Amino acid sequence: MGAPDAQDTAKRLRAVCGELSERFYERDDVVRTLVVTLLAGRHSLVLGPPGTAKSELARELTGRIDGASYWEILLSKFTAPTRMFGPIDVAALARGEYRQVYDGRATTAHVAFIDEIFKCSTAALNETLGYLNERIYHPENGGAPVRCPLIGAITASNELPGGEDAAAIYDRLLVRIEVGYLEDPSNFAALVRSAVSRPAAPARTTVELAALQHAVTEAVPAVDVPDAIVDAVCTLRAALRRKELVASDRRWRQAVGLLQASAYLDGRPAVAEADLSVLTHVLWGSPAQRPTVEREVLHLVNPDAKEALDLADTIDELEAQLDAMAGQSREALSEWVIKNAHNTLARAGKRLERLRVEAAGAGRSTTAIERVAGRRRAVRARVLTEALGVDASTVQDQL
Repeated sequence: MGAPDAQDTAKRLRAVCGELSERFYERDDVVRTLVVTLLAGRHSLVLGPPGTAKSELARELTGRIDGASYWEILLSKFTAPTRMFGPIDVAALARGEYRQVYDGRATTAHVAFIDEIFKCSTAALNETLGYLNERIYHPENGGAPVRCPLIGAITASNELPGGEDAAAIYDRLLVRIEVGYLEDPSNFAALVRSAVSRPAAPARTTVELAALQHAVTEAVPAVDVPDAIVDAVCTLRAALRRKELVASDRRWRQAVGLLQASAYLDGRPAVAEADLSVLTHVLWGSPAQRPTVEREVLHLVNPDAKEALDLADTIDELEAQLDAMAGQSREALSEWVIKNAHNTLARAGKRLERLRVEAAGAGRSTTAIERVAGRRRAVRARVLTEALGVDASTVQDQL
């Protein structure tokens, strides 16, 4: 049997991204970033409050890999290493033999989902680090290390690490993605409707395990990284250091694989400036640093990004005004919409569309512009529903 068709694999993965983005509202960038991270053979952290579909999204994504062994666990401070990597074989122990049962545990998984990763017990810490770093597990009886077939792990947490042990794990998670509750009221209305409706079975594209493994080990590393991209990365590093945001050399080096994976997923033979966008999920240590990192990355990726981000600031300010007016009369809210919100959002929408057309015409990435445009739609939907009392189920038609 010949090597898997790399272009077909990338095409299938793009279809998976599209299908999951339709199912999970406001998660387009999250879905794509998780797929890119898996293609790079790295691990990701999805950081957000409970009830933001972190585990459901991870299961749905990993379930699209045919033939893969999948393992998941919810960690606590009391989780023993044997529960993660293989319990003791009681029958063998009765015969005087000490061995572990690895089937169905982390040691045999191709993909893994580890929930509440920072609650990893002290007893399991070293083995978890070895598992994530080197893909090895040291048996309880001191036998030879077990090599694990792990391609990548998706981890999740409701909070940042609070101690040195958890910080050691945090450092090993190359990609960090923040998620929140749905912002757009029309998406929330659609979510509520989905709980009571019986939609037709959605399309479900899958990828063979062998094809994914070939992409990770052969096709992605073969993607060219032009000198211009190396120069851009150096420029970005200098810009972030000036703002006292310093990432380790290891993190920068590993990030190159993400750039290659991003290009591969889009079906391109070489990394382009647009691929640098994925670095917005790599180079921050705390969520407070993320906006600064995002701004520096997007300035580098796209000359249109600065104006788009300035418009994002205006939109955020408008939303803050809406929050501050909670409880005021409908008349006061309507007056605010007429005098302020409507014109501000309309101007932002028109300018963002012009920026998108200009960027597309010049062959530049429109990702940042579309992200801000999505933010504008969400805030406009809030204005319509909360300030003007428009039915949330009809908002989509008015955006």
